[in-house]
Amino acid sequence: MSTTTATDTTPSKAHVIRTLAKSLREYRTASLLSPLFVIVEAVIEIAIPTVIAILIDKGISGKSMPDIWKYGGILIACAVVSLCAGFLSGRFAAIGSSGFAKNLRHDEFEKVQQFSFANIDRFSTGSIITRLTTDVTNVQNAYQMLIRVGMRAPIMLIVAWIFAFRISPQISMVFLACIPVLAVGLFGLIIVVHPIFERVFHTYDELNNVVDENLQGVRVVKSFNREDFEGKKFGRISLKIYEQFCKAEKLLSINSPLFNLCMYASLIAIAWVGARQIVASGNNAALGLTTGDLTALVTYAMQIMMAMMMLSMIFVMVIISRASAERICGVLTEESTIREADEPITTVADGSIDFDHVSFRYSEHSERPVLDDIDLHIRSGQTIGIVGGTGSAKTSLVQLIPRLYDVSSGALKVGGVDVRDYELEALRDEVAMVLQKNVLFAGTIAENLRWGNPYATDEEIRHACELAQADGFIQEFPDKYNTYIEQGGTNVSGGQKQRLCIARALLKKPKILILDDSTSAVDTRTDALIRGAFAKEIPNTTKIIIAQRIASVQEADIILVLD
Repeated sequence: MSTTTATDTTPSKAHVIRTLAKSLREYRTASLLSPLFVIVEAVIEIAIPTVIAILIDKGISGKSMPDIWKYGGILIACAVVSLCAGFLSGRFAAIGSSGFAKNLRHDEFEKVQQFSFANIDRFSTGSIITRLTTDVTNVQNAYQMLIRVGMRAPIMLIVAWIFAFRISPQISMVFLACIPVLAVGLFGLIIVVHPIFERVFHTYDELNNVVDENLQGVRVVKSFNREDFEGKKFGRISLKIYEQFCKAEKLLSINSPLFNLCMYASLIAIAWVGARQIVASGNNAALGLTTGDLTALVTYAMQIMMAMMMLSMIFVMVIISRASAERICGVLTEESTIREADEPITTVADGSIDFDHVSFRYSEHSERPVLDDIDLHIRSGQTIGIVGGTGSAKTSLVQLIPRLYDVSSGALKVGGVDVRDYELEALRDEVAMVLQKNVLFAGTIAENLRWGNPYATDEEIRHACELAQADGFIQEFPDKYNTYIEQGGTNVSGGQKQRLCIARALLKKPKILILDDSTSAVDTRTDALIRGAFAKEIPNTTKIIIAQRIASVQEADIILVLD
């Protein structure tokens, strides 16, 4: 399994936001309604302390029951409206953020499906899994906080300060002194902590790679008694994540004491200045501050400080999610190295193949090409045998035919047309490839075989299995073609898996059939029967057979030896 991690270049913040915003789609309305109800909730909450101040001064201090009933009723109405607005804002925030996350996962997965093998080589399995799970969850949480708390906090901060300024301009200036202190602290944290979270998520990739590798190779691990070794390897990476998270969280923990310091310092200053003004004015509103005014100011102070605290939480969440957003953006903006022509050809004439001085490199930075100046011409219907030592690029050669990779130089033609001029779907529909690593998916045998042809009848499925010498063992299963295949085909043998994969390829009725060492796990007699069935049943299909056994290719029209 590849453990290569994509080399991410850090995109600009604007580019990341534009890229991720495309995944909002049908959830834009919910995302807009949430902050709208937040504004209603915040404005009413800010108005409540003023109503309370009037209630105290006119109703309680003035001993007027009509005023108490009047402003008490207004308070109840404000509370009910605020409650309803808060409920709706939370509901729409949940819908918008969850839908956004759903679309992000869908868009990432769809993008990965469009990747060429060269693109896939840039990302490890663990890295893609992390980006689809942990990274999306981080962005979802940050987005939900932004469209709700991110709108509420600045509104409460600004409007509460305006209300406080109307009561006492002198006292309201206390809050302004806190802003530079908090701003310096927050931006300092962003600069220091963001690189740590970038490293953490790359370490998550390593962790997922180890888990994926261990689960896929669990039989090998157990047969060699390597459980302790694998456990220690997992433990080392897990400890690395723990240490990095601890380091980041220790730095972020400075945030709370800093805000508490500013908040309590502000409250002490307000109480001291306000008390002096009340004493000096004798609780006369015309001369200075009243008890109701001071109560409102203290409430506004708490609201302002809570708004600042919420902003700090948003900053922390943004710090965590920024690295995740950049990694998701790396997948969404990855351009496939294989592009279709502007007006692609949709019909493959026949199974002829022409390698016209083809060279191929996996990377443009490679010193030597994997394939160098290949000049090979195969007529439609011919059988080609390919043999050679390990690492002689047998698989690389055949992977160029369905454009899993593109040639580096020269031209490769199928049916007399350069493969780069075909529509990808049309080309790959006519090329059936049984890979060196056979893969079956969770589902019944029939469901797996219909990957080759979703509309294949039961009779067509059985005929393909007869050609691949698979019908015999399938009939021995109690459920026959409805037998359930475990994930990865772990409940069938290697030879059975190979024959099922060959049958799946035959159901495509392709013009070109490629077997990449696909009969290595079957005995020589079964191998001969499969080749005999090919010669009899699909004589017009071009057959390319990569094999380690000479017997598997001795009847081929051409035997190609790669060195």
